[in-house]
Amino acid sequence: MRRFAPVAVSAAMLAGLMALPSLGSASPAAPQRARAAGTCRIAGHEQSLGPTYVTYVGVSGGASCTQALRLVRSFYRCRLAHGGVRGRCTSVEGFHCSESRYASIAVQFDSRVLCTRGSERVRHNYTQFT
Repeated sequence: MRRFAPVAVSAAMLAGLMALPSLGSASPAAPQRARAAGTCRIAGHEQSLGPTYVTYVGVSGGASCTQALRLVRSFYRCRLAHGGVRGRCTSVEGFHCSESRYASIAVQFDSRVLCTRGSERVRHNYTQFT
């Protein structure tokens, strides 16, 4: 009878354990969480989040993509309430937001927004037609 070396058995067990998380541990109803920086999927929703086009949404620090998309919509509503499409918003849903507008012409502008709450970070970029 042949005996297995303890190292070979341990390596086989470790390989088996490492394969377990790939079996679909996250339920579809659970919010998508980003452990490090992550990009949220917005394909097909670029024009339904508020501004004319949302081109990027990313999260880090434990913020979820579900939370981020809600924040993008709230940020847009806040901007409208504080000056219309050219309005500014510095705080929404407990997040402090800073915005950098660039590539501005008479009929549109592009913007990068960073909203923070503790360690949570939500970034989004958008194009606004005026």
